[in-house]
Amino acid sequence: MRLTKHAHSCVEIADGDDRVLIDPGVFTPNAAELIDAAATILITHEHPDHVHAEAVRAALEERPGLRVIGPEAVVGPWRPDFHAQVHAVAEGDIFTAGALEVRVFGRDHAVIHRDLPTFANVGYLVGGRVYHPGDSYAPPPTDVEVLLVPVSGPWTKVADAVELVRAVAPARLLQIHEAMLSEIGLRSVGRFLSPEGLIDVALEQLDAGETVEL
Repeated sequence: MRLTKHAHSCVEIADGDDRVLIDPGVFTPNAAELIDAAATILITHEHPDHVHAEAVRAALEERPGLRVIGPEAVVGPWRPDFHAQVHAVAEGDIFTAGALEVRVFGRDHAVIHRDLPTFANVGYLVGGRVYHPGDSYAPPPTDVEVLLVPVSGPWTKVADAVELVRAVAPARLLQIHEAMLSEIGLRSVGRFLSPEGLIDVALEQLDAGETVEL
């Protein structure tokens, strides 16, 4: 299995010829290009840094075989025009992308502030190994080998990231949702999320476009 880290929360997970693209949003400069090359797109929630809605819609129009999967709040507006291509999922759902099994966990986006509305947010366990939580620090009730952990944003908190990692106890920990941090901020988070800091596994910080074997 291979994982390619793109900017912010966008990652591609592949096993042989089967692959999924997760959360290609507007903070990912090459999101439209990645969307055009994808067969299956998974979206965790409706915020634009996780879904480039214009690029996804354009791809749906051009490629009838494209499949887009996400919460109802994301895919519902596309259903009238692309009902055969878009699919709503919720916690407990299981589906496949080629040979890759995908399990859905979680319901809610992390709280930004009590005065702001709440949003639906799901996480995806891909191939039984890699978990993308979207914008949530809620641990999934299952074993996770590779955890993608958000490290920046108006809702994030280092203490919550630490507790997520401790609860999940993954073998590997990879950074996502980093667009709002400077280099100094990234180094700071890396110190907390390390065996020298507060957890037992070191945070891996991949460059955009970097691929690792899992």
